[in-house]
Amino acid sequence: MLSNLDTEEILFLDIETIPQAPDFNKLPEKWQALWEKKIQYQANDGQTPESLYERAGIYAEFGRIVCISAGYIFQKKGELFFRVKSFHHNDEKKLLNDFSNALDKFARAGKKRLCAHNGQEFDFPYIARRMLVNGLRLPKILDIAGAKPWEVKEQLIDTLQLWKFGDYKHYTSLSLLCELFDIPTPKDDIDGSQVAKVYYQDGGLDRIIRYCEKDTLAVANLLLRYKGEGVILEENMEIV
Repeated sequence: MLSNLDTEEILFLDIETIPQAPDFNKLPEKWQALWEKKIQYQANDGQTPESLYERAGIYAEFGRIVCISAGYIFQKKGELFFRVKSFHHNDEKKLLNDFSNALDKFARAGKKRLCAHNGQEFDFPYIARRMLVNGLRLPKILDIAGAKPWEVKEQLIDTLQLWKFGDYKHYTSLSLLCELFDIPTPKDDIDGSQVAKVYYQDGGLDRIIRYCEKDTLAVANLLLRYKGEGVILEENMEIV
């Protein structure tokens, strides 16, 4: 299967998300109650809804997207390059609308598939849910309600699922697989657990964007390594 996969038909992506509010106490009372109900069975000794609120960004109902980086592989003079564009804005609806329009353009340009790490469980449904919340039309590639499982796998590629080889119990992080396959790690500045702090406390959206772009390149390189091919160096990444 992988040997027949044309990587130049794939749009690789990664998203960065944050909680809707800087902290639990800034939420309206109704949303505080909804959050308490959401995580009531997750609290260990000493943990409270307030202390667990830093996790809210992983849930599309309680979080929002601050950056989507999307890139594709191309060849120049026989060498592989990676071109990436980031969609970011404090207004999530504008960010998602711009990304949706770009997906349509990429599809017309022959990018028929999307690829992300843990995309089936996180990136793809998160983007689709937040588009619906913001009243946006789903782009065709994400409008998969009623689609057969094999049809979904044809257009939405997940490097985590490929690594599982059918094992439903096994989760492996992108950073671990990068180390395993000797791929230059993107975790050289911040990691996902720090994104909300960097956004709300440090105002570091530019740092988040760079981190997201490097993750996107890492996903592309991981798929290349699955295919037994060499990786694309960071200096061959072109940022649009």
